[in-house]
Parts: sequence; C-alpha cells; structure tokens
Amino acid sequence: MTWKCNVLVVASVTASSPELIAGLRARSERGPAAFTLVVPATRSAGGRAAARERLEQALALLREAGLQADGSVGAEDPVVAVTEVWNPGRFDEIVVSTLPLHLSKWLHAGLPERISKLTSAPVTHIVSEPPKHALAPGPPPAHDRPSDVMGPFSVLAWGGRKQR
Repeated sequence: MTWKCNVLVVASVTASSPELIAGLRARSERGPAAFTLVVPATRSAGGRAAARERLEQALALLREAGLQADGSVGAEDPVVAVTEVWNPGRFDEIVVSTLPLHLSKWLHAGLPERISKLTSAPVTHIVSEPPKHALAPGPPPAHDRPSDVMGPFSVLAWGGRKQR
C-alpha cells in the first residue's frame, strides 16, 4: 500500500486560480496526495454564500485536473478556519494561496508564517493573480445633452465658441 500525503489547502478568492491548481498538481506529481480545501467565509470576499460557490467551483476544477479533493467553508478569520480543521494526525502539510503582496490582506497579516507557527507543519505559499472579471460588451452610456459627454471638462469649451 502506498502512503498518501494529506494536504490542507487554505484559499479564498484564489481557490480556483490556475496558479493554485498548477501548484497542487506539481505537489501530487512528487507523490500521492489528497487535498482538503478550506475557504474562509470572509466578508470582504462575499461571505458564506460566496465562499460556498468558490469552494464548489474550485473542487470541480481540482477534480478535473485529476486531483483527489474535498473541502469545506471555514470561519471568517483564516487562522480560525485552519485551527477548526487542523489535525496533526490527519494532515501532513499545508498550502496557503494568496493574492500578490500589494493586494493581499492575508500576507500583510503574515498568514503563512502564523499558520506555520500555530501548526508546526510545513507550509507552502502560492501566490495567485486576482481573478479577471469579464466585461460585458455593450453600447456606451447615453447622455441627455452633448455637453454631458465632457463632464467636468465641459468648462474648457466655454471660451471656444465662435459667434457668426
């Protein structure tokens, strides 16, 4: 029987990012692994309903990538979400997925280091780009008067009118 590594994964808006999926796929190539995804229900990311939606989408993508994955929605605070699930007898390592430093509240709070100290488990940090939202194509907004198009710049046209 082959030994399988159990990996706890903590992610929110990056849960279904290509970077995280690639990182977990690379981890599974090093040896058999099962992944448990915890998505904290943070208010800034839409709360519990949005976290549930992100979890389901991410699990579907992970399974499509050939990875064994399950998961749950966790507490709003990612540290609390980890401590509620963490069991040193069950998990061998932890993966934390965040946005880049200039966008990540989790990195500013030192989340990967805090989880490492709290659990004494090996922690891998994966940086994922923010999700890109598709813009719906459509016509430009209508304006009541042509002068509304210029908005605050319409004052620049005041002196330019020629009288005939």
